[in-house]
Amino acid sequence: MNILDENIPESQRQLLRGWRIPVRQIGLDAEVKGIKDREIIPYLLHLRRVTFFTLDSDFYRRELRHPRYCLVCLDVGKQEAAAFIRRVLNHPEFTTAVQRMGTVMRVSSSGLVVWRLRVEKETRLNWPD
Repeated sequence: MNILDENIPESQRQLLRGWRIPVRQIGLDAEVKGIKDREIIPYLLHLRRVTFFTLDSDFYRRELRHPRYCLVCLDVGKQEAAAFIRRVLNHPEFTTAVQRMGTVMRVSSSGLVVWRLRVEKETRLNWPD
């Protein structure tokens, strides 16, 4: 399941749906509007194989790694969010939810920086050609 934070614009949500990428968004169809950041992680723990996309860099912390979810912090402009979400979901190392679980990643135009479970160093990945 792909969950979008409230900070992802509606236009980007619609683009994803137009590309047939199933998403739910905090405040619309995934949880009450205005949920606090500190309440997001407990909410994700109640779900199965969830990938959470946000523009909030506060979620890029290695201590937030957990086998039940993936956190993706988008370090891009708001109007680029959908394109980068699609790029993450199509990246050869993250095409399935199982591959994404246990990771916290920061996504930018230059690539991905990933914290993985049981790995003490960040991994840097490039975008495929």
